[in-house]
Amino acid sequence: MYRLKKIFATDSYIVPLVAIVMGFLVGAVVMLIGGYDPIAAYSALFKRVFGSPYDFGEAIREMTPLMFTGLAVAFAFRSGMFNIGADGQVLIGMTAASVVGIKLAGTLPNFLLVPLAVIIAGVCGGLWAGIAGYLKAKRGINEVITTIMLNWIALFLSNYIVRTFLLLQGQNRSEDIPASLSMTFLNSMFDNARIHWGTAIALAAAVFFYVYLWKTKQGYEMRAVGLNPHAAEYAGMNVGRNVIKAMFISGVFAGLAGAGEVLGVFHYQSVFAASPGYGFDGIAVALLGLTHPLGVILAAILYGSLTYGSAGMSFGADVPPELIRIVIGSIIFFIAAQGIVRWVLKPFYFKRKKEKVL
Repeated sequence: MYRLKKIFATDSYIVPLVAIVMGFLVGAVVMLIGGYDPIAAYSALFKRVFGSPYDFGEAIREMTPLMFTGLAVAFAFRSGMFNIGADGQVLIGMTAASVVGIKLAGTLPNFLLVPLAVIIAGVCGGLWAGIAGYLKAKRGINEVITTIMLNWIALFLSNYIVRTFLLLQGQNRSEDIPASLSMTFLNSMFDNARIHWGTAIALAAAVFFYVYLWKTKQGYEMRAVGLNPHAAEYAGMNVGRNVIKAMFISGVFAGLAGAGEVLGVFHYQSVFAASPGYGFDGIAVALLGLTHPLGVILAAILYGSLTYGSAGMSFGADVPPELIRIVIGSIIFFIAAQGIVRWVLKPFYFKRKKEKVL
C-alpha cells in the first residue's frame, strides 16, 4: 500500500491530464446524445484557435484576463481566503485605468501614462479587495459574503463614474483612451489581433506569485496563516496583517486584468448591464490549476482556448457553443473528484508495478 501511494504521489501530474481527457470524453458523449459529430466539433474548435495568426492572437487575448483572475483567486486560497470578488476588483481596475488614461491624456507621454494607469489600476483593485481583508481581520466577517457584495458595489460604482465623468456623448461607454494604443504589441505578427502587454505582465505575476509565497519569509507566513491561523498566531505571526496583505495582493492581480482589458483590448470602458464574469471564470481556472501559479497559467491557456474555440464549433460543426461549458465543467468535476480519476488509473498503476517486479 505504501509503494502504491508513492507511485500515486510521484505521478500526480498525470491526474490533471487524465481529468482533461475525461472531460473531453464526457463532452463527446453529450454531443453524440444530441446528434452531433464530436470529431468534427473538436476539429473545428482547434482550427478556430490555431487556424490563423489572427485567431491564435485572439485566443491569447482571451487567456490573459483569466491568467490574472485565476492567480488572484489562487493566491487568496493559498493564504486561507476565498476571493469571490475578483470580478468587482477587475471592474475597479478597469475604471481606475480609464480615469487615468482619459483625464491625464496629453499631460504625460504615452510611455509614462500607460504604466501609470496599469499601476494605479492594480493598486485600486488591491485596495478594493483589502476592504474584505480588513473586515475579515478586524471584525471576523466572512470574506465570501463581503466579496460578493463588493462585486455589486463595484459594478454600480464603475457605471456611475463612467456615466458621470467619462461618458462619450450619445454612447453607452466612455471616451476613447488615446494612450492605450501603446499597450498593444506584436499586432503585425498576429494580423492585428488584440494581443497586448498584459500577457507578459500576467506571466511575470505568476513568477512573483511563486517566488513570494515559496521563497520569502512573508510568503511562508501567509501560507502558514492559510493552513492554520491559530497555530500561526501561537508562533507569533500577525494573522490579521497577513489576511489583509493576502487580499490586497490578490486584488492587485485582478485589477491588472481590468487594466489590460480597457487599455489593451477595447481602448474604452463600457457601461455594464451585468458583471463581465472574468472573476467567476477565474475561480474555475484556479481550481483547474490546483491553485499553483504554473497550473493556473496552463489552466488559463486551456480555458481560454476552449472559450475562444467554442465559436468555431458553432460555425464549423453546427454545435451549440454552450456545450463547451459542459466540457469545462466536466474537467473541473474530475479535477475536484480525483478519487474517480485515480480509480480509473489504478489498473495501469498495478500493471506497471507488476512489470517492474518482473
